[in-house]
Amino acid sequence: MGLRPNLLTRRAAGVASTTLALLLSTAAVGVVPAASAFSAAPGGACVEPTDSHANARLKPGAAAKHEPNELTAKQVRERDADLAAALRERATFRTGAGTAPLATVTIPVVVHVIQENSTRAGGNIPDSLITAQINVLNQAYAGATGGAATAFAFRLDAINRVTNPSWYPIVEGSSAERSMKSSLRVGGKNTLNMYLGELSDDLLGWATFPQRRLNSMDGVVVLSESLPGGTATNYNQGDTGTHEVGHWLNLYHTFQGGCGGSGDSVSDTPAEASPAYQCPTGRNTCSAAGLDPITNFMDYTYDSCMYQFTPGQASRMLTAWNAYRAA
Repeated sequence: MGLRPNLLTRRAAGVASTTLALLLSTAAVGVVPAASAFSAAPGGACVEPTDSHANARLKPGAAAKHEPNELTAKQVRERDADLAAALRERATFRTGAGTAPLATVTIPVVVHVIQENSTRAGGNIPDSLITAQINVLNQAYAGATGGAATAFAFRLDAINRVTNPSWYPIVEGSSAERSMKSSLRVGGKNTLNMYLGELSDDLLGWATFPQRRLNSMDGVVVLSESLPGGTATNYNQGDTGTHEVGHWLNLYHTFQGGCGGSGDSVSDTPAEASPAYQCPTGRNTCSAAGLDPITNFMDYTYDSCMYQFTPGQASRMLTAWNAYRAA
């Protein structure tokens, strides 16, 4: 998907792991769109539109986008090779330095609030929503919501408020987005830069995958009103942030690759043919064992239905951290 983000649109109101298999995420990105304009297929499967953008979840009635994070077999092979090379480089570095790979990680977070003006409607959300989002990340990644515990915790280091109408709303893939991130991003590869604001195309958020060389585009973009206590109905418990940080830590969607191939490259997430929306029950879109993982943070269901990562996902994230983001 090149430099495209993982478009994740979470507003699907319009549609009634532990093998460690790790893939590289070089210059690719991950995006979250809002409600779904996907059509329901027999048996509850969702039929994706077939245009050129992947990972989109849209509001009802919005023009459908395709998912940008659908990888080809060639892209998977390239990512595998790059990750292996990155791990070899890190092993050489760490042996020389007399250190060991990290087992637990506290990630510094810098939040950039992009505003059109000083009003709430213009993007000026209160600090309380941001603090609540960090709490949600810590709960989710600690396994406190019912999933596997991961190695990651999050520490809010700074809130940076920027009033710039030319960056508002944030338009995915635009020159304005690149200007914004090039101007504002701080820290090294281990620093999570989160950009909050109104987003274009009814998206809920997007994120970059890790890569060996730091790119100014690195970070996650999240719809402000998807933070806990925001106004994005069904998507206002903070799990857009959880999902996008998952991409930043090298996770794919649970429905990556559909029913065939390596899927999301995590063995303990059952195969899933397409994104799940709302809160479906008993959904099973592939013949492989296991129902669709609709409660996984890397699917597209309502925030109220998402509560877990798997042990395989936790392992994948930590290995990728040691390969790409560890200082």
